[in-house]
Amino acid sequence: MIANSSDTNLKNIEIAGKLWNKLWENYSARVSYAGIYQQMILEAGGTIANDHIAFRSLRLNVETPQGKKNLGIEYIEQIAEALGYFVAGELSFPDQKLYARHYRHPQQEQFDLPKLFISELIVEELPADIAQLIEQTVTTDLAIATQSIASLMNTADTEHIADQLQKIFTRPWQPPLRSTVETVNKITQYGAWVLLHGYAVNHFTGYINRHNTQQYPDIESTARGLAERGVPMKAEIEGNRSTGLRQTATQAITENVPVRDDITKELITIPWTYAYYEIAERNLIEIAPGQTALFEAFLGPNAQNLFEMTRIADEGVEK
Repeated sequence: MIANSSDTNLKNIEIAGKLWNKLWENYSARVSYAGIYQQMILEAGGTIANDHIAFRSLRLNVETPQGKKNLGIEYIEQIAEALGYFVAGELSFPDQKLYARHYRHPQQEQFDLPKLFISELIVEELPADIAQLIEQTVTTDLAIATQSIASLMNTADTEHIADQLQKIFTRPWQPPLRSTVETVNKITQYGAWVLLHGYAVNHFTGYINRHNTQQYPDIESTARGLAERGVPMKAEIEGNRSTGLRQTATQAITENVPVRDDITKELITIPWTYAYYEIAERNLIEIAPGQTALFEAFLGPNAQNLFEMTRIADEGVEK
C-alpha cells in the first residue's frame, strides 16, 4: 500500500518535531541560559515558543566515497527540504564572506514549527592559506552521512529517523590542530567556530510574541529579566519596531573544546565559545497601503551583529 501525500506530510512533521526536540535537549544541556529563560517565562505563567533555529556551515566542495559533496548550506538544506521546509529568503554578508538562507514550513503555525536560519562561510573567498587550512581540516577522516536522506525518510520508525538525522548535526571531521583554529580565527571567527563545532546548533530563539504574560510583554522586559537573573546579555537590541524584527541574545557560553596538539597530535582542550540563546520580537509591517502583516523574514544588519556573538579575541585564548 502506498502512503498518500497527507500521510507522508504528517509523518515528516512528526519527524521534524522529534528532531528539533532532540537538538534542543542537547543544546539546552550545554547552554544553561536557555533553561533560565524557560524557567523565567513559565514562572510568570507564560508560554514557551521557538522562533527559529540557526546552523552554520562551510561552502566547500570535497571528495567523498559518495562523490563530491558540498559541506555548506546544501548539506543541511537536504534535511530541511525532506521535512517539508522551503526557502523563504536569503541574505549576503560580503564583508564576512558569509551567505545565508532562511526556511519556513507551510504548516508552521498549525504545528508550531520553528523557522530555520542556515548560513555558510564562502571558503573560496578567503585568503588561499586560510582556505587551505580549512580544507585540510575538514577532509581529515571526514565521516558524513552515507545513507541518502530520501531512503532514510522512507523507513517506518520516526524515532529512528530523528535519531539518525540528529547525528548529522555534529562535527563530521576530526578535531582541528590548535594552531589551525587560532590562525583561522584571526581571519574568520565564524570559520574557527565551525571547525570546532561542525553542524551543532548555533542558537535557538525564544519568541517574545508568544509569551502571553504581562510581566514580559516585549524584548526589553525579557532581556532585563534575564539580566536580573545573572544572565550576561548583549548590550544592544538589534532592529526596531518599524523594521519588523528586534533581536538580542545572551553572551555565548565558553566550553573546553577538543583540539589536537601541534607537536604530539594528541587531544587536548582549549576554552572557546559555543552558543548563545537569542530572543526575538516580531512586529507588523506595512505590505500595502493600509495593509499590514507580521514580519516573518530576517534582517541583514541584525544577523551580521549577532554572528559576532561567538567571537573570541586572540588574547582571550589561554596558552
